[in-house]
Parts: sequence; C-alpha cells; structure tokens
Amino acid sequence: MSKVFFTSDHHFGHKLIIDFESRPFSGVEEMNRTMIENWNSVVGEGDTVFHLGDFSFMNLEATTGIVSSLNGYKILILGNHDRGRSRKWWLDSGFDEVSEYPMIYKDFFFLSHEPMYMNKHMPYVNVHGHIHGQKYEGNNHFNICVEHWGYKPLSFEQIRDAVVVNEEG
Repeated sequence: MSKVFFTSDHHFGHKLIIDFESRPFSGVEEMNRTMIENWNSVVGEGDTVFHLGDFSFMNLEATTGIVSSLNGYKILILGNHDRGRSRKWWLDSGFDEVSEYPMIYKDFFFLSHEPMYMNKHMPYVNVHGHIHGQKYEGNNHFNICVEHWGYKPLSFEQIRDAVVVNEEG
C-alpha cells in the first residue's frame, strides 16, 4: 500500500546552506548524495511526497537529474527560493504537480512553505518549512524542514501521531 510523505528545504546545490544551518556535510556533493539516499531509504516508487518548498538552487538539467533520482510521485509547493522560476520550469524538471499556493490535506493539515498564522483555538495544523532549525511551540505548527528529521521525509502517520491529541489517555 502506498504511503504519503512530507519534507521541505533541501536546498539542493546550495553550498552556503551547509554553514547557515550547520548541516553535517563536508560539501554540496556529499549533501546532495546523502539527501537523495535518505529520501529513497523511506520513500518507495508508489508513494507520494509533498515537498513544501526550497528544493534546488541548481540549473534545470541538474535539478531534473535530482528529481528523477528520487522515488515517488512528487508534489511541490513553491517556496520563497523556488518562486524565481515558473511553475512550468518545475514541471519540466520532473515534479508531477506544482502549486504556487498552500494546500489543505485531509481537511485538517495546512501545507505551506512559510508558517501560517495559527492559534490554539484553530482546529488545524500547519505543516510547513522555511524556518529550518527553528521550531514553534505547540501543536498547531509542524516544522518539516530536513534539519529536524535526519534529512529524510516524514510519513503522514508520523506527523499525525505527533500532533493529534490522543483522547484515550
């Protein structure tokens, strides 16, 4: 049975992100290779991955090579660093779907690149990227940036179980 995964902020090809975010890589080649291996270690060919933005700083040919090496049906929600390129550019690079706007998943999860305004009275969870190593307190935001999750996509079940209140206890 296929699974659904979420991830964001790979910044493939972005050398400076290694220092900016204290990523544990000696260089951009190691970073790119490790993140591809980590993605494919959890995502199967029949799975779906929502990438919540800031995917690649590389040209079309190099980005296409990375997208094609990643397992799954890939949906991109454009991040601030992706918006300089057209929706068509990202589709041409190999993404199966591209959205310029946040999406709602399963009537409960707001998927966006930048964190959205949420408060404790709102019955939703904002799954987002953009803020890398930072994290908001509470159960209304879930930071899916790769820095928090071992540079691997997280399954829907992992996110759901982390944010949905267990009413049995």
